[in-house]
Amino acid sequence: MKKVALETLGCKLNYSETLTIQRDFEQAGFEVTDFKNSADVYVINTCSVTQNANSTCRSKIRRALRNNPEAFVAVVGCYAQLKPKEIASIEGVDVVLGAKDKFKLLELFDDFEKRDEPIIRNTDANEAVDFHNAFSADDRTRAFLKVQDGCSYNCSFCTIPLARGKSRSPRIASVIKNAEQLVAQGFKEIVVTGVNAGDFGRGTDENFFMLIQELNQVAGLERIRFSSVEPNLMHEDIIRFSADSEKIQPHFHMPLQSGSDKMLGLMRRRYQSDLYRKRVELIKKLMPDAAIGVDVITGHPGETDKLFQESFDFIKSLPIAYLHVFTYSERPDTHALNIDNPVQDSIRKERTHKLRRLSKKKRFAFDTSFQREVRPVLFEEPKDNGTMYGWTDNYVRVGIPANPQYENKILPVELGARTKGDYMIGTLTKEAEQEEQVIAELVG
Repeated sequence: MKKVALETLGCKLNYSETLTIQRDFEQAGFEVTDFKNSADVYVINTCSVTQNANSTCRSKIRRALRNNPEAFVAVVGCYAQLKPKEIASIEGVDVVLGAKDKFKLLELFDDFEKRDEPIIRNTDANEAVDFHNAFSADDRTRAFLKVQDGCSYNCSFCTIPLARGKSRSPRIASVIKNAEQLVAQGFKEIVVTGVNAGDFGRGTDENFFMLIQELNQVAGLERIRFSSVEPNLMHEDIIRFSADSEKIQPHFHMPLQSGSDKMLGLMRRRYQSDLYRKRVELIKKLMPDAAIGVDVITGHPGETDKLFQESFDFIKSLPIAYLHVFTYSERPDTHALNIDNPVQDSIRKERTHKLRRLSKKKRFAFDTSFQREVRPVLFEEPKDNGTMYGWTDNYVRVGIPANPQYENKILPVELGARTKGDYMIGTLTKEAEQEEQVIAELVG
């Protein structure tokens, strides 16, 4: 039995697609092993959001060949689409598959023998018109369900449209079928994910609001989250429906990128700060305990000290829970390269650190505001340190002494002090603890 090892670089969407490729190999009779082990085939699913992701890809290729110099090495994904010749020039690479063919490894190769010359299969990303279903699991409690791929936006800093092609999605019926399959496997929570998930249904008679209404009806599904939805697509009817739903969690992740309207214009974003604030205010009005996460980019060309401070002040004024801060990096063939007044690397990093410090303060204030409250927590598998962790409905991380009986259960927990490990110490309510003891006795 041949062994295959797979590695994912980048986002949860990439991870879900890697798991789909893995399942294909398993069905073909391959044994899956860890990437650090010796394998016959190595598959590296790449990202190209930052320059660092590209260098990481190179290091993964070298590691695979150290494990087995005769292994078949396949590189797929976004970086493979954008820079196929660059990857193929790396010694030891056997095949590079772009967006259209990344799910066709087993169709294209049957022997997986090492090649004398690398094979490149790469076409225009917009030829990738098919939607490939994908989903992945996180600690056997939470599943990431891909509902959309590609992007038809043209943000100045982003290579994803070049790497993945235009926005596309399956029919709602297909998504529901996948969700039902995940529930049947025992998952309590599904995270809806995509490159631009809120753009679901573009060019069809379906849309994202219709999708979440149908997901809300899936029997046995207890929790639904959205991985990321653009503010211009987070329509008021979606927010109001979410507030009334018992399944959609009070947790929203909305990319902002900048709090300066001038910068949003330079970035070619499809909204201004006023719309973003209105979305946040409506969420907090209807769901006061909701966690709101924000993506921000620092150091984009044209970002002066004044404009950065304007962005910083805007973000600071928002009742949000945390930030994901990205330092701008030059990406080939993007509009941002044509914008005057690039920002020095040292200033970019300084601004990133400043916003990350703000994020820590926001996260601490949000988490501790629920101290002594009881919230439902979905627990993950116990860790080696004797603790098991979980997330509240509104995305506060909680830790309790490990008990395998609690894994993949949603239990009421009183939140205590916040630790240096960035989680809240939890205590099961007496009623829940007694109920679990009864269950343990009956099972035992």
